[in-house]
This record gives sequence, structure tokens and C-alpha cells, in this order.
Amino acid sequence: MPDIGLPELLIILVVVLVLFGPGRLAGIGGALSQAIREFRQGVGAEAENKPPASTESDPHYQESIN
Repeated sequence: MPDIGLPELLIILVVVLVLFGPGRLAGIGGALSQAIREFRQGVGAEAENKPPASTESDPHYQESIN
């Protein structure tokens, strides 16, 4: 499988810039960064609301003798 290096990434960047233009590309980048930020906040809020796992509530849990 071929690796993508710096020259290939620059070619892809130029093609995307030509297709979308600098103004629209900035808008897409801003929307993408906002979506990533909201995703991280959602994941963080979910982790905070999740109760800690308790081994005492599991009926099949047994302490190890070792």
C-alpha cells in the first residue's frame, strides 16, 4: 500500500482549494472545528454523568483469593 507523503498532501490541498475556493474552505473549516468541539463536549458531559462502576452490585462478582 503506497504511503501519502508531503508532495501528495500538497497536491490534494491545491485541488481542494481550487474546487472550493478560499472563502468557502474557511467556512467548511470553521464548521468542522465547531462540530469537533461540540463532540468533545458531549463526550465529556456523558463521562461526567455516568455513575462509577460498582463491583458490589454485580451478583456474579467474587473476590480473588490470591
